[in-house]
Amino acid sequence: MIGSIFSTIRKTLVPIHPEGYRFILICVVAALILFALGSPLAWLVVLLGCWVTYFFRNPTRVTPIAPGLIVSPADGRVSSVVDAVPPAELGLGDLPLPRVSVFMNVFNVHVNRSPASGRVVHIAYRPGKFFNAELDKASEHNERNALRIETDGGIEIGVVQIAGLVARRIVCFVGEGEGVMAGDRIGLIRFGSRLDVYLPRGTRALVAVGQTAIAGETVFAELAEGTASGAERTYRVT
Repeated sequence: MIGSIFSTIRKTLVPIHPEGYRFILICVVAALILFALGSPLAWLVVLLGCWVTYFFRNPTRVTPIAPGLIVSPADGRVSSVVDAVPPAELGLGDLPLPRVSVFMNVFNVHVNRSPASGRVVHIAYRPGKFFNAELDKASEHNERNALRIETDGGIEIGVVQIAGLVARRIVCFVGEGEGVMAGDRIGLIRFGSRLDVYLPRGTRALVAVGQTAIAGETVFAELAEGTASGAERTYRVT
């Protein structure tokens, strides 16, 4: 029965990330028990299960591919575009770099994607607080997982998964030394959080505060290795 439920979900909705299966299963079992007991609370659990299923959706995306292209690593709202000192564990120095932050609320897709093509050269996890992820101090004090990606052109990009007020779990799908393409799935945060992208000094962000970002599709910036206006772009489904 449980297998048929998951099969139905996969066929009728967008794909669900496997990280969500156990939470959906818990809701299904709890609802069945409550229905068997005749409790009206069963319907609340059903609604909760629907929301959990929605939260863990894992849609395909069409990612633009071109040398030096930086795409959004998360769905959500661009909450800040500033120059900021990157976390020490990223290993990107102690001078301010252009930083673009995307805030994910509990209704956004929470599967995170690589902002650039290259190789993951460093990953560092740091425990911390759980302040509202929209606050500036969240970048410094909240629990986070930092990844440094080196592009084929030798340029380094930093991406930091930051836990939020409700989030209590950061998941990273990649390891150090692993190659990634822009738009590849690299992690997930549950439930509500933020991602920061640190760009090379002098890079101009192509997004603005308040803009809605789509993971793997919205272009954040074009680096010096791919800024030619006539550069050819291709697209792939990720």
